[in-house]
Amino acid sequence: MSADLSALRQAAELYAVGADRKDKALWREVLAEDCLIEGPGFSVTGREANLGSLDALGQMFRGTQHRVHQVVATITGDTAKGETYCTAEHLLNDADMILVWAIRYQDEWRREGDAWRFTARRLIVDWEETRPVTVRGEA
Repeated sequence: MSADLSALRQAAELYAVGADRKDKALWREVLAEDCLIEGPGFSVTGREANLGSLDALGQMFRGTQHRVHQVVATITGDTAKGETYCTAEHLLNDADMILVWAIRYQDEWRREGDAWRFTARRLIVDWEETRPVTVRGEA
């Protein structure tokens, strides 16, 4: 079962990298066709519709960095439920400031062939912080 837990964590990490790079191919690897992603003020159903969220993210911020912390999950056959902690930093468009979110995702996965894919991610922002930064490289 530890291989499955590792694969669930890998899905969370690929999701984070996909968000930061606006990489739709990575998200296609980890999102089920019927995936629901929701959070404060939004709810998006379906893989293709969720891929469009990457375009919106790119318009809202100059860049992002998502860091996955712990992933705790319970696996039952070909499904899993759990919680993923993440810190998401968003470089604002109009100032050298970052918006930091302390996130907990309430996750549901389904095994499809050899891959685990998200069927649901519910984003909970526990707190946020905005602070100045010095931008040294391209975002």
